Amino acid sequence: MDSATMRAVVAHGAGDLRLEERPVPVPGPGEVAVDVQYGGICGSDLHYWRHGAVGEFRLREPLVLGHEIVGRVREAGPGVQAPPGTPVAVHPLASCGHCRQCHAGRRNTCLDAGYLGSAARNPHVQGGFADVLVVPAGRVLALPEGLDLRLAAVAEPAAVAWHAVRQAGDVRGKRVLVTGAGPIGCLVVASLRAAGAADITVTDVHEAPLAVAKQVGATSAVRVGVGADHLEALAADIAIESSGSPAGLRTCVYGVDRGGLVVGLGLLPPGDTPVAANALITRELRLVGSFRFDNELTEVLHALSDGRLAVEPVVTSVVPVAQAQEAFELAADPARSCKVLLDFGERTSD
Repeated sequence: MDSATMRAVVAHGAGDLRLEERPVPVPGPGEVAVDVQYGGICGSDLHYWRHGAVGEFRLREPLVLGHEIVGRVREAGPGVQAPPGTPVAVHPLASCGHCRQCHAGRRNTCLDAGYLGSAARNPHVQGGFADVLVVPAGRVLALPEGLDLRLAAVAEPAAVAWHAVRQAGDVRGKRVLVTGAGPIGCLVVASLRAAGAADITVTDVHEAPLAVAKQVGATSAVRVGVGADHLEALAADIAIESSGSPAGLRTCVYGVDRGGLVVGLGLLPPGDTPVAANALITRELRLVGSFRFDNELTEVLHALSDGRLAVEPVVTSVVPVAQAQEAFELAADPARSCKVLLDFGERTSD
């Protein structure tokens, strides 16, 4: 790799993940080039690698993966003041700014949004699993002083969790059920703890993620199929579904008390999913969705910096990008990992 090229992690189709050389991008007016340090492997990255699709969004061209990105400013384009070397996080969302959702302050549900590393558009929006990423300056957020880049690498998924907790309203003193203890579920637990929830019960099918959930604030951890018989009697005030499974949603519907709130966070399989609608009606439940995030990323960076959001146990492995295939295999195994970071720091040249 010479100074004119960089490494990028590219999905070409189901099971086809490649570490490629690409030209180093140069920032234009209003843009910033970031030397990527860490990229967190997300469930959507795993879906593109394993299945060639996320829900209805199928790969139609090679896609650089990754949207959980932190690094340092490499170069600012014309008209931008961004000192080289500044540690930053990258906001992955590009909203249109003029649709009715954007005007209502809901950029995360923009009608014409783009997202780093997404096949929702064609051409696709290339992602940030590369040595250098160029984005508009407004999407580059300087880290609070003293915040370690490795810890900041979980800010993007933590903002997803933070937004879900915000959708639940005031959780102070409440009993909360969280289904799914993957990286997002564990970050939901940490966000609930930061927001003052009193009792947090988390469920999963594996022991290892439940152990992480307890480290970040769960008061009770239940392995599905082993100790879950009592969940329907839990009578939680709020349930947050983060597993992305119909069974998890059903557990939430029956695990909350009558008049309770269910927050749907995990994306379910494509197509229509059967829902216990009669239970929603007769138990007078409220069901609200939670999709991505907006300004929560700034809030989360400060919460990570001041210690309110304690998430260190969520990062279980940091793998050099040269071993991207092994990193993806590790991230796909919940018995061996929670959040896996790709490390782009060991460049052979600049």
